[in-house]
Amino acid sequence: MDNPLDRAPGGYFSISESGFVQSVNRTFLDMLGLQHAEELIGRHLESVMSVTNKMFFHTYFYPHIQLYGRVDEMYFSFRTADKQSVPVLLNGMRREQGGEIVIDCVALLMRKRLEYEKDTLRSKLALEELYKETQELNGRLELLHVEYEQKQQELMEMNRQLETLASTDPLTGLYNRRFFQERLRKELISCSDNGSPLSLLILDIDHFKKINDTYGHPIGDFVLTDLARLLREETGIPGICARFGGEEFVVLLPGLDRSAAAAAAERIRGAIEASTLGSQRVTVSIGVETSADDSTEESLLHRADLALYASKTGGRNRVTHAQDLPEQEPHI
Repeated sequence: MDNPLDRAPGGYFSISESGFVQSVNRTFLDMLGLQHAEELIGRHLESVMSVTNKMFFHTYFYPHIQLYGRVDEMYFSFRTADKQSVPVLLNGMRREQGGEIVIDCVALLMRKRLEYEKDTLRSKLALEELYKETQELNGRLELLHVEYEQKQQELMEMNRQLETLASTDPLTGLYNRRFFQERLRKELISCSDNGSPLSLLILDIDHFKKINDTYGHPIGDFVLTDLARLLREETGIPGICARFGGEEFVVLLPGLDRSAAAAAAERIRGAIEASTLGSQRVTVSIGVETSADDSTEESLLHRADLALYASKTGGRNRVTHAQDLPEQEPHI
């Protein structure tokens, strides 16, 4: 910890996504009455919380930062080494560092704490009363603690499900357009850094409107879900598949050059043509583009889109690589 941050007029700490403390400044240690950083680093942040605040932390802090990436001015209370309450205003930000999620937090001591203490007084008194009850009530408290642990696990699972829902197309189970565009940016940077190619496929189901008009949208939905399953099978682990919208799908193929990407696209096209999807036989037109030194997210999508247009106008049920197009190719 560098000296300016170590003595900043506010407590600082960072935790992993699962809540384990990774770094802490001197100011925060002083708030908690701790002498050495080793007393906290490597431990779960809940070790400096009361039972009540653990529940509050999992009910409000974690879900909020998972959904919005940050928490601003949350009233909270930590517990010192001698079991005293330290009320703070807690701010947090979720970020990626070295491929892992880190949550940076700043805790500011509350100077005007009367309103906060009034708000929490009932909860504190209720908790104290529980500890004063008979052995029977203590047993009940143990049961409640077990139930709390179960609810905590359920809440964590709900958070994971929310994150999945935010990035997944509900019909096909593939990634959605928003997630795909974020992933495209990351993969393009990664491939550029290590000097490897990145190829992009855009697939469009030929005459899909005719299927919907003839057999109805439920049959069309079966076609889409079966095609999504086949895409996952054909692309395997390296491929990143998403539904781009309607009957249009996209596939990212990191590390595949022009010829390998064209071969993969042709394999996918052939597999779709040979399969029955949602009780229908369909074909797809595919456009392919492979990154160059000056490629951007927009240029990759634009060039693959031009190649898709060429496949459509060239008779459908075919693969076209953008680098095989004439220099002046009209846009769709």
